[in-house]
Amino acid sequence: MKIHPLITTTEALADLCARLSKANFVAVDTEFMRENTYWPELCLVQIADEHEAAAIDPLAQGIDLTPLLDLLVDNEDVLKVFHAGGQDVEIVYNLTGRTPHPIFDTQIAMMAISQSEQIGYSNLVESWLGFSIDKGARFTDWSRRPLSERQIDYAIGDVTHLAKIFPRMLKRLIKTGRGEWLDIEMERLADPENYRSDPETVWQKIRAPSRNPAVLGRLKALAGWREREAMDKNIPRGRIMRDETLADIASHPPREQHELAKVRGLSSGWRENDIGRRLMQCLADAKPLTEAEMPPRAPRGAPLGKEGALVADLLKLLLKIRGREIDIAARLLARTDDLEALAAGQRKGLAVLEGWRFEQFGRDALELVEGKLAFAVVGGKLKMAHIDDIGNNGAAQPASALVQDDDDDDGPLFHDDAANDDDTTAGADD
Repeated sequence: MKIHPLITTTEALADLCARLSKANFVAVDTEFMRENTYWPELCLVQIADEHEAAAIDPLAQGIDLTPLLDLLVDNEDVLKVFHAGGQDVEIVYNLTGRTPHPIFDTQIAMMAISQSEQIGYSNLVESWLGFSIDKGARFTDWSRRPLSERQIDYAIGDVTHLAKIFPRMLKRLIKTGRGEWLDIEMERLADPENYRSDPETVWQKIRAPSRNPAVLGRLKALAGWREREAMDKNIPRGRIMRDETLADIASHPPREQHELAKVRGLSSGWRENDIGRRLMQCLADAKPLTEAEMPPRAPRGAPLGKEGALVADLLKLLLKIRGREIDIAARLLARTDDLEALAAGQRKGLAVLEGWRFEQFGRDALELVEGKLAFAVVGGKLKMAHIDDIGNNGAAQPASALVQDDDDDDGPLFHDDAANDDDTTAGADD
């Protein structure tokens, strides 16, 4: 693979992107800094296909990233491959208002072909390529110039290794016939709503202190005010005020500004500074939530009390067994809160009861809750079995057949020509 020198000009970037626009896929990674800012500061972009790779310096004087951004968000013929790419996608969204598409995340894909929950990049490389990578440059200051040769080599390695792993992973995925599952997950990753910073809705991510409409109205107003303050100052929202402090003020609002000095988490300066005055004005303007704005009530605990909690534990055990049987990460099959809601009697709005998740696990989960499924030890291994099948000379039958390979059902995400690559498979959970 050809490794280009650090790209610092628009012309060199345009030439690179023109060639990459004809590739089947590109591996993409970014280096950024966000410890002291609200918006992540993009410091380096790495990109590679099967033949060439380069690092791009977005901080180089006069460089225009338009050719790169066009490749990522406009070119539907090139698959964009990331590893744990949520923050990388967020950066592209901040720059363009759009997300890379089509997209593929190797961390999510590993969950579909192994029991690895959230495999890190270094473990991914070791699992597929058989060697360890040097992580010494990982936590360096990527905003400082000039970048060292060690930094650039480390950064480019993130995409050159990924460009080798992806075709092999693709062949494994095609053999499992799980392409359709991943299409759904990748579309969720690419959903722009995941990355939009909306001051009007950010309050929904904060643990509500109560369901009092007036308290929630103040929580909504304060969270939106804090978000706008953080955006304007380009500092992390926690530097303005922590969530716990914000919720406390929403529950027990001060009547006068000088009382802010008594609030835990705020300095004494808030009693007389401008930001304190803006906070007090925010509280004065806050309106109780209307009935339509009130968040839905969280599902209540299992109706059987402690017994219901035991049902949830049995569902979690069932999930582990199914994940082991079909070699898939339990986290991808079902979330803990879905299992607890199912144990509590909820049947609507649960991802585990929809689509491929229902076929692979949800149907058995329902049968367990309804008393039609039990656990049995067969040959020293714990298996799921239908009640009617238990007791036939100890030969309990599994509740569902294992997923079979289906080479004819690749799913629209995959390119047929990838099947010609070496068939190297990943190891189990690291």
